[in-house]
Amino acid sequence: MGRLFGTDGVRGVANADLTAELALGLSVAAAHVLAEAGTFAGHRPTAVVGRDPRASGEFLEAAVVAGLASAGVDVLRVGVLPTPAVAYLTGALGADLGVMLSASHNAMPDNGIKFFARGGHKLADELEDRIERVYEKHRTGEPWERPTGAGVGRVRTYEEGFDKYVAHLIGVLPNRLDGLKVVLDEAHGAAARVSPEAFTRAGAEVVTIGAEPDGLNINDGCGSTHLDLLKAAVVEHGADLGVAHDGDADRCLAVDAQGNEVDGDQILAVLALAMREAGTLRGDAVVGTVMSNLGFKLAMEREGLQLVQTGVGDRYVLESMKEHGYALGGEQSGHVIILDHATTGDGTLTGLMLAARVAATGRTLADLAGVMERLPQVLVNVPDVDKSRVSTSAELTAAVTEAERELGSTGRVLLRSSGTEPLVRVMVEAADIDQARSVAGRLADVVKSALG
Repeated sequence: MGRLFGTDGVRGVANADLTAELALGLSVAAAHVLAEAGTFAGHRPTAVVGRDPRASGEFLEAAVVAGLASAGVDVLRVGVLPTPAVAYLTGALGADLGVMLSASHNAMPDNGIKFFARGGHKLADELEDRIERVYEKHRTGEPWERPTGAGVGRVRTYEEGFDKYVAHLIGVLPNRLDGLKVVLDEAHGAAARVSPEAFTRAGAEVVTIGAEPDGLNINDGCGSTHLDLLKAAVVEHGADLGVAHDGDADRCLAVDAQGNEVDGDQILAVLALAMREAGTLRGDAVVGTVMSNLGFKLAMEREGLQLVQTGVGDRYVLESMKEHGYALGGEQSGHVIILDHATTGDGTLTGLMLAARVAATGRTLADLAGVMERLPQVLVNVPDVDKSRVSTSAELTAAVTEAERELGSTGRVLLRSSGTEPLVRVMVEAADIDQARSVAGRLADVVKSALG
């Protein structure tokens, strides 16, 4: 059996790859592994279970709840809430684990299962591997001790979760949003109720789009992966800014008053300066990934701040933040982690903090985001090559060295191997888009020649 857990939980087409049987079995295994790891510490364990609005989430939630309760875990069902809300409630309620059912920005037929440990933290690889091993033992017939009578888990709906999470968001804001007009695109997803409520309570005038989930329309032409509707709505309503989430609302992208996109790197730059001013940017550093725009790095250096770069994936950003005590990190895609107030990327919190900076300074979002110049990035995928030789090919190394010499200090080259396909990704940044395209095209030809 291949590894079930990917970079962000277990995902697949619901009822094909991700079945009710798999969801139930993984939940039983997670309960057993966390208990064995000492998480439950001899007391009756509790789990928080939430989901996004996908139709498949209904039967998968039932399977997860059944698995947990059959393993002796009491379950608090919080219903449709964002991933960061489930993480927050897991910690705030002192639960032993949390489970979120969502495939984030993926299309509706997909779904996923993500587990959180006590405190609302993502599981380490080692714990995920142990869950898989226990699941496989159970799947192949190894018996396990099933509680009976009063030992089985009890299940109840925890309706207070919505207000508790919104109150948390409002409570950490540095200032109110009175006087701002904000358009929110909820991607017909998990934040369709939470985000408008939070922005309204914070004082903003709110216009919502993509806030009518029906179980089938999540991420369908809207949200953080499709910004055109938000751009048009911001201009139409004369709003100060727009905020877009993905299906589980762990991402946030923004749009300024003129309808221009403000991506995750620009949001991080704005928040970094705000946090430095407030004295909360520990180490004067921001954590990003190797895909962070070079313009972001140059802007941080100009402002006397450090950009710490990790591998691609918000889990690697979070690992670096926790290891070194940094307070802010994220990705260009809009995963922004404000570690003092969240254990994972939180799109609603990010949008609120961004709007709070606009309100506090009286400056436009375009002006604030202008702290960095977003350099053009060109990405070319080169398929059907031996990606294992990327770092050992002398011909490719020479070509990259020559390309970087040509680009100078305002450009760079990045080669990345796909994790699942015989594919190499060539990424080139340069101040001039035509130069970036030319260099990327030449490097793609060399990759094909050297590794094909």
